[in-house]
Amino acid sequence: MANVTRYKTSKGETRYRVRYRKPDGTQTDKRGFHRKIDAENWAAEHVTIAKATNSYIDPQGGSRRFGELYKQWIAIKKPFWKPSQLESTEASYRTHVQAKWENRRIGEISQAELQEWVSDLTSRRSASVVLRAKGIVNGVLKRAVKDRLIAENPCEGLELPRKPKRKERRVYLTIPQLVAFADECLNAIYIGDERRALVLLLGFCGLRWGEASDLRKEDVDVGERSLRIRSSIVWIKGKPVEGTPKSYEMRTLYMPLIVAEALAPILKRKKRGERVFSDPSGHPLHPQSASAVRGNRTWWPSALKRLGWDTDDWPSPHDLRHTAASIAVHAGANVKGLQRMLGHASASMTLDVYADLFDSDLLDVTRMVDAAVQLETSEKECGQDVGKNVPEPAVMV
Repeated sequence: MANVTRYKTSKGETRYRVRYRKPDGTQTDKRGFHRKIDAENWAAEHVTIAKATNSYIDPQGGSRRFGELYKQWIAIKKPFWKPSQLESTEASYRTHVQAKWENRRIGEISQAELQEWVSDLTSRRSASVVLRAKGIVNGVLKRAVKDRLIAENPCEGLELPRKPKRKERRVYLTIPQLVAFADECLNAIYIGDERRALVLLLGFCGLRWGEASDLRKEDVDVGERSLRIRSSIVWIKGKPVEGTPKSYEMRTLYMPLIVAEALAPILKRKKRGERVFSDPSGHPLHPQSASAVRGNRTWWPSALKRLGWDTDDWPSPHDLRHTAASIAVHAGANVKGLQRMLGHASASMTLDVYADLFDSDLLDVTRMVDAAVQLETSEKECGQDVGKNVPEPAVMV
């Protein structure tokens, strides 16, 4: 219910105001109307009808500052985000959003201003940077719309840059190359057997580095040759932070015999709760780089250097994940099986990432069809039923 009352301004002029209760029960008013009919019409449209149709917008909501709402928005998101996502979002806000929008009233932010900001940022920074910054502004204003502080989100309909589809550099190792690299890691000065087992695990099972880094003794069953992937480590500002696997994809994997045999002696000297892999001081494994720059003398590039491989063919830890995918596909794994092994959120993601591998798999299927057709044709020509077995294609590795 809204009431219209008359009052006098400091200059003695007659004005009208609308007193009403907001949906949360608090009382407020809207003043400054020159005519009573204007106040009544406003009350009918913005209070009575808006409440009845659940479209009420707080008239004072647009005066809220963007920075204040950002703090509320990030506090809501914080419990649901991984530390790495939270850190990158807060860094983007400080660098690209804060100075421009922090002190602005949200009701005064126009789409034209936002588009000018996005266009200027696009001229100077990558599409990824622009999209992350825009996503922050969009998230805050979208929350403001849900809270009925503003009627519409001015971020809707902005022209945005597109991320270029760049061909990722990948190194796919063959099985002999993978085993040779692992065996060379055995010659490291410290804990060579752990490093050999880690390389085999990454290259045959496709774990992410963070997942392997936080693998515990009780997560590995050598007898069943199974692995439970239920946690991961990410490095934020030089410090390890434990969390769940990427996309929250906890899963159980099965490992080849060569991996189980490499892990068995390591697990015997570990206690329950201890990480299977660690650095010589017992701390979580630092990420390794395949860079051949001078000064990079960590165990990973050192082993590759001793092998004498061309530096262009040096695999990174993530390349061993690609290697595992390649070995699995050419051994007969289907898309769904590969998705579960790698911990992708969906099979479509697996196809997007490894379409080139399945292209070669389709060639194998074509060869099988050719072989089947030739067999059927030869049977008819000979007038004999020699069976329907189709020769298997050669395994590509």
